[in-house]
Amino acid sequence: MAPDDTMIASTQTNHPIAGVNSDIPADAKPIDAAISRLRSSGLRITQPRIAILETMLRFGQPASIEQIHNDLADSSCDLVTVYRCLAVFEELGLVRRSFFHNGTSLYEINLSATSRYHVICKATNRVEEIDAATAAELRGMVQKIEETLKTRGYTDVSHMVEFFGVSPQAIRDAADLTAAPFPRQSAPAPVVK
Repeated sequence: MAPDDTMIASTQTNHPIAGVNSDIPADAKPIDAAISRLRSSGLRITQPRIAILETMLRFGQPASIEQIHNDLADSSCDLVTVYRCLAVFEELGLVRRSFFHNGTSLYEINLSATSRYHVICKATNRVEEIDAATAAELRGMVQKIEETLKTRGYTDVSHMVEFFGVSPQAIRDAADLTAAPFPRQSAPAPVVK
């Protein structure tokens, strides 16, 4: 089996902070930090990989493979290449996978050891990052759970947390639609016989 086959077969695994490299300078540009992570993992730096990373950095939030592919400048790579690259990036911990409530995979660049948490609107599929204070509280609770699991003998513990709900904006938009008056229709023209 070729090394690439092994990486592609592991697309269902998720290690949110695996392989985070702390040797990258804090002031490095995000694209340079991502490229450094690829190099330190022994991967070649290719144009498609760079294009995918740049696209993900532009999004700044989780995006589907199709969104990433559609946003690539001048179709720098095909959809299969995007799938393969994201599988490799996920294996390295360079991207984190999350999910829509319908099961669609979303990918987000992961350049730090700190997990980011999101809430996804069920009505609009809009993704919003949870505020820093709530995320810090959640991180503390998750860390306690992970430590408890480790004391019980579990190893290589990781987690995935996603929140789903209907956003206040979606509720307001729905209310505006139901409250809006229907346009008046003029009386039908008389039929001339």
